[in-house]
Amino acid sequence: MNIGSNILEIRKYIPTHVKLVAVSKTKPVSDLEEAYQAGQRIFGENKALEMRDKHEIMPNNIEWHFIGHLQTNKIKYIISFVSLIHSIDSFKLLKEVNKEALKHNRCVDCLLQFHIATEESKFGLDMQETHELLQSEEFSKLNNIRIVGVMGMATYTENQELIRKEFRQLKQYFIETKEKHFINDHSFCEISMGMSGDYKIAIEEGSTLVRIGSSIFGERNYVNVVS
Repeated sequence: MNIGSNILEIRKYIPTHVKLVAVSKTKPVSDLEEAYQAGQRIFGENKALEMRDKHEIMPNNIEWHFIGHLQTNKIKYIISFVSLIHSIDSFKLLKEVNKEALKHNRCVDCLLQFHIATEESKFGLDMQETHELLQSEEFSKLNNIRIVGVMGMATYTENQELIRKEFRQLKQYFIETKEKHFINDHSFCEISMGMSGDYKIAIEEGSTLVRIGSSIFGERNYVNVVS
């Protein structure tokens, strides 16, 4: 497998306004370095300690995106350098990110993760929770985070119509959230949806960030992964 060739092939299908997040979780630094040599600069990880360790080795002009379920006690390991947290799935987590970002005098960009899949195992907010969060006085006092869009994970299925329906639902959540809470905020512009198996559908339905792992790096390796 040639990681660089894989990236170049995928980029043929990605419009210029859509960012490619290379999902490098569980992969060795040598794989990331090969992707870097092919021009890739955005990497997505889902384990805080693994992301911290890779950040210490890789070049400093990389955008690190945290894409997995983030435990509050692990925020401190990534908060000094993370570019975007895709997976804000509770008000508690958002407040903890803000608290840790304050210690580093940073304002960290975040996406609100919505639950759009039929699978109950997926994390995410619903629309009512989101409205309550964003309208709260407590949220208005969070000065060290910035909400820049939404994220969602479609059902793991070969049913493309179901996947498309779920992506359209996330796009609708984005529109509704934008109109009610961020109408004049140009930074609220991101829709993170689409992975190796469905990113082309996601782009058709309005994705601005696609998270692609196995199509770049091959299947995941869960051996010796640091959480």
